[in-house]
Amino acid sequence: MSLSVDVYVPRAEGGIEVLDVPPESSDVAGWERWRTEVWGSEPVRSLGARFFPRLATEDLTVAPDEVSDFLAECDLLRTHLARIADHMTAEAEAGAGTGSRKSHAEHADDVSRRLDNIVNAARRALGIGGGVIIW
Repeated sequence: MSLSVDVYVPRAEGGIEVLDVPPESSDVAGWERWRTEVWGSEPVRSLGARFFPRLATEDLTVAPDEVSDFLAECDLLRTHLARIADHMTAEAEAGAGTGSRKSHAEHADDVSRRLDNIVNAARRALGIGGGVIIW
């Protein structure tokens, strides 16, 4: 099972409306195990990330007024991709992670591509006054 990233708009009567993913976009935000192994991992938490680590215990809902801060956090993680990939490689080599043994570069590329999808959704949300949900 995999995590999905979607854009939503708040409904006037309460609740949210999740929007369709545009054909040229992807909603893949990582594997379910990435909740703890990547997004909620120690390297991500140690960067001071406040959004992504929530995925370790719950779905992540980013309110419309938080999307700019969320995009900044995405940039922070991208700046530290090597550190996150180091962690993923070490976990796989130790047999602690459930993922396959990939090279450091493959791990960094996997995270980068998922961040691309997340950033794309966040930019779409920002453009319409919506929020982001990763579930």
